[in-house]
Amino acid sequence: MGSMTATFDRVWRSLEDTVQSGRMPGLVAGVRHKGETEVFAAGVLAFGSNESITPTTRFRIASLSKIVLGALCASMIADGLFALDDPIGAWAPELARPRVLAHPDSPLHETVPAARPITIRHLLTLTHGLGVVFESTPISIAMQDAGVAAGPVPPQLSPDEFLARVGNLPLVHQPGERWMYNLGCDILSALLPRITGEPLIDLLAARIFEPAGMTETSFSGQQLPTEYVSTATGIEEFVPIAGIFERPAPFATLAGGLVSTVPDYLHFLSALADDKLVPAAQLDAMTSDQLSPSQRIGSELLLGPATSWGWEVGVATSGTKPGASAGSYGWTGGTGTSAFVDPSYDILGAVFTQRMMSGPQDSFEYFMDPIAESLS
Repeated sequence: MGSMTATFDRVWRSLEDTVQSGRMPGLVAGVRHKGETEVFAAGVLAFGSNESITPTTRFRIASLSKIVLGALCASMIADGLFALDDPIGAWAPELARPRVLAHPDSPLHETVPAARPITIRHLLTLTHGLGVVFESTPISIAMQDAGVAAGPVPPQLSPDEFLARVGNLPLVHQPGERWMYNLGCDILSALLPRITGEPLIDLLAARIFEPAGMTETSFSGQQLPTEYVSTATGIEEFVPIAGIFERPAPFATLAGGLVSTVPDYLHFLSALADDKLVPAAQLDAMTSDQLSPSQRIGSELLLGPATSWGWEVGVATSGTKPGASAGSYGWTGGTGTSAFVDPSYDILGAVFTQRMMSGPQDSFEYFMDPIAESLS
């Protein structure tokens, strides 16, 4: 991946120290700065293992899959396969006539008609009206019961069954009125094969993987690193996810379903940043703020004060810090992954770990802070 330069020594030292501290058994990270790529690996596949993690170790990348979805859709929009304001009902009759809860915590039968149809734009910007609900309400319970709620394990349903179950649920907000995380990505992942008649993996191969030179990214993989979760008494294996990604997925979803390597993901980010995947006009839309102030209401817990949303990617709306300056874009994944592109400093990077995020406010300061210091 190119020779290691002195520029990022403090980054690699910080990562080594983080692993040595026992925060996680291992990680892989990489950066591309001014066209030069460096990748660093440290640690082992599991606590107590003697099998080292290498630069080409495959990880579950969780919500970093969303950025791939945004790029895929942007490519398809550029080629005229669908338009931003196309209603999705023609491809997903299950969602053609949605009902909307009278109030976000109303019983499921207290609904009003949707004021407008759900469109591609709503799904790309996560404003279609249904998504993560942190409170225990009738709709959040119903989503859990239906197996369509967000979580570390993707929905274990076929795409058709997934859409049928989502279609049986009311929306929390009118289409276009509020940002709600995650579910729109699952819906798009089920929709794209219906629009094109091609499996999602084939669309990805043709439009993303092959043009970007990605060879290690898919929806499952063997001998993946063990995932760990922080507990009151320390850190322990997260058993519910064990083995899930080592068998074929019933539903290939880009909400959080991909397995990849850091070098492969850097190939993706590089091809995206270099206009090799998506024409400049669509890339600009994808990576710029697509939310109005009213759509952002309630998003602060997940997005924070200096981030908004483009097409399936977080976008920095303010800031001057290298790696997170205004105009940069990226996201994090619940399995302990993070990636960014900062055009102002001509740098992009990714870090894949085995320590699952404990919440939206978890940071990757051990990676991002020394990057900022290295470029300051």
